[in-house]
Amino acid sequence: MSGFSHTVGNVVHRFDDLKTLLAKATPARSGDELAGIAARTAEERVAAKMALAELPLSTFLTEHVIPYETDDVTRLIVDERDERAFAPVAHLTVGDFRDWLLSAHASGEALSALAPGLMPEMAAAVSKLMRLQDLVTVAAKIRVVTRFRNTVGLPGRLSARLQPNHPTDDPKGIAASIVDGLSYGSGDAVIGINPVSDNPKTVEELLVMLDRLRLAFDIPTQSCVLAHVTTQMEAMQRGAPVDLVFQSIAGTEPANASFGVNIALLDEAWTQARELKRGSVGDNVMYFETGQGSALSANAHCGVDQQTCEARAYGLARHFQPMLVNTVVGFIGPEYLYDGKQILRAGLEDHFCGKLLGLPMGCDVCYTNHAEADQDDMDALLTMLGAAGVNYIMGVPGADDIMLNYQSTSFHDALYLRDIFGLRPAPEFEAWLDRIQQELPRMAGLLLEA
Repeated sequence: MSGFSHTVGNVVHRFDDLKTLLAKATPARSGDELAGIAARTAEERVAAKMALAELPLSTFLTEHVIPYETDDVTRLIVDERDERAFAPVAHLTVGDFRDWLLSAHASGEALSALAPGLMPEMAAAVSKLMRLQDLVTVAAKIRVVTRFRNTVGLPGRLSARLQPNHPTDDPKGIAASIVDGLSYGSGDAVIGINPVSDNPKTVEELLVMLDRLRLAFDIPTQSCVLAHVTTQMEAMQRGAPVDLVFQSIAGTEPANASFGVNIALLDEAWTQARELKRGSVGDNVMYFETGQGSALSANAHCGVDQQTCEARAYGLARHFQPMLVNTVVGFIGPEYLYDGKQILRAGLEDHFCGKLLGLPMGCDVCYTNHAEADQDDMDALLTMLGAAGVNYIMGVPGADDIMLNYQSTSFHDALYLRDIFGLRPAPEFEAWLDRIQQELPRMAGLLLEA
């Protein structure tokens, strides 16, 4: 393990190892302060950024923030990296890499070709040197397109997850929210319900309800009930109509263990879902949610800063060729992202890192009610993500999730982004909306009667 240093004036700032350097170079956030790994002063943070800028990208190939021998996420990242894809930037430092990403040489095609060669820690490192406009500029070049029953991520398109959660899993309440969301053009990313209960019977009932709705009105979208992956696997074994398989994941082996999952289990679920062959235009079947601070909240961050842990979660997600990846950026709370400024920065970092690694990134633009944030902060992040080409956002009735008790984005917010940037829904879903407008009242009536 090598040390790193940078001199500011007559003060030499030393950083013992790579994970310390990355942590000290991270823009201020409450989670790293809670973990005791953040820079102690602004001067130390700047010194760490300067040392990081001078670091060859090749350093990440030989020094790992979590040892290969002890962590299955590290092993997956290292073993699956494509050396030939990395070759065009192998000679660069982290600072040079930032400059290259912002140059005309880094076209969308070049960045897509590069993605399999990058380690998540490289993406995290370069993001720490970037301004918000840099994160937006580079992410906007990259399109990651996925397919199941429709096509998400095409240029000029913005999708939305219709999130009709209900505090008692009441089917009529859920149905009312679904009809409301569909009438505003939400739901092309997925109609996804967070169930109150992980009870298999409840999960199966919700899956059947969603599938009946889809079939009755020929809706070209995918559904998901966001129960634990083992519950969804049990549902598939019992013949339930599972489209996308959901799971929260993190960037370290012990953090994933705290979620009750490992890579082998996720591989099994992935195989099981693909064998159902329920997609009509593609077979991207996995849906992952992540969030800065998840590893730290489980005391499983292994001394790594929360943003680098988050990027490592994207390295794990990449293995499964997911339909959707969603950073739930402000959901965990102010202990990890204290205020609107930190949430804004984190959301753009996550989106940038995910897309740079080749993932179909969405963002839950959100905050908890005890965070120092409000809807104006969310409007700023929402608008910048629209400029950055985010694949999808959330559509929650009134932007207030009454089951999960947090603030997100509404059906109207998706319309705002589409209008201001000239964006449209997924093409198959857009065509369906044109056909179904006169049927929405009948749809509402049938659902509420059922």
